[in-house]
Amino acid sequence: MRLALFQPAIPQNVGACIRLGACFGVELHVIEPTGFRFDDRAMKRAALDYGPLGHMVRHAGWDDFQRDRGPGRLVLFTTRGATPLDDFRFEAGDTLLFGSETAGAPDPVHAAADARVVIPIRPGARSLNLSVSAGIALWEGLRQTGG
Repeated sequence: MRLALFQPAIPQNVGACIRLGACFGVELHVIEPTGFRFDDRAMKRAALDYGPLGHMVRHAGWDDFQRDRGPGRLVLFTTRGATPLDDFRFEAGDTLLFGSETAGAPDPVHAAADARVVIPIRPGARSLNLSVSAGIALWEGLRQTGG
């Protein structure tokens, strides 16, 4: 199982996902461009000393990511998702993809996804934080697959 972030805009979220990947032993793929520089202090502070423990792969763009991401399904987490998280069945080779905090995922990314999943939240609430969503999704995926 892998995490992937499509054009993230907030460095603290990437830092938190670096920690998440390190703690659960999964690769983190960052699809550029990002809304910050990778030497941003906020990202480093959020990642603390977990950066060297996690495996982060940077991709210059969507096409590079698609070419290099490896086998398995692409599972897009989106507020426009079709399948609630509690109804979705993960597979060990899945890549869990999260769109940009500010723009989500564009139509070509939605079209490339093998599955689209939504994390149910109460009516009237807009959305969860990116790194919170990634943590919820990754934990459930690993729980289901015995990872």
